[in-house]
Amino acid sequence: MVKYKKLPRETARDYALRALKDSILSFELEPGKAVSENEIAAELGISRTPIREAIIELSKAYLIEIFPQKGSFISLIDPKMVEEARFLRKITDIAVIEEACEVAQEADIALLEDNVALQEFYLSKDMKEKIFDLDNQFHKSIYDIANKDIIYEIHSTLMIHFDRVRNLSVETAKDFKVVGDHRAMLEAIKAGDKETAAALVDKHLNRYQIDEKAIREHKPDYFKK
Repeated sequence: MVKYKKLPRETARDYALRALKDSILSFELEPGKAVSENEIAAELGISRTPIREAIIELSKAYLIEIFPQKGSFISLIDPKMVEEARFLRKITDIAVIEEACEVAQEADIALLEDNVALQEFYLSKDMKEKIFDLDNQFHKSIYDIANKDIIYEIHSTLMIHFDRVRNLSVETAKDFKVVGDHRAMLEAIKAGDKETAAALVDKHLNRYQIDEKAIREHKPDYFKK
């Protein structure tokens, strides 16, 4: 976790929370792994108190399980939590992209264009591992365009349940239709076509269900039985 640097004016608790969330999402902290307050505090250079506070916060989102007398462990991937996170994201993403279709300016379109072009470049070079972060940036940019950045931040913790599966799908997918989805969404926003944009989001967020079997076979120990 040494790669996480404390941001200016970031509290120790927020720093610990961000580092833990990113480590869970990237599988640096794997499902089922014990969480050591002492080790994390030493790596981040802060006291155990903000680490403990961050662990409690993440336990409320079902990302960490706390067992008295045993310790804290990264939660296994729970299909129910994945589905609830996906459902919430579908509802909000559809509403947000419809708003973006109405208000997007030339500068907004240019930002999305740069993002998708970079995704297409990495896909052409078979560097799929580079696409996940760009995927997240693409969707966050749409929330920013629609002036719904606070909503994005509020549900970002719950979305980790869904995003862990999306992250694994990068390793198992035999093709990468999500990049094409992003291009189509961009074109719908450019055209102000809310109906098409909404349908594309629905299709896009259902893709993980197609890959679920392959993902489970790839990392069976990551999933809750």
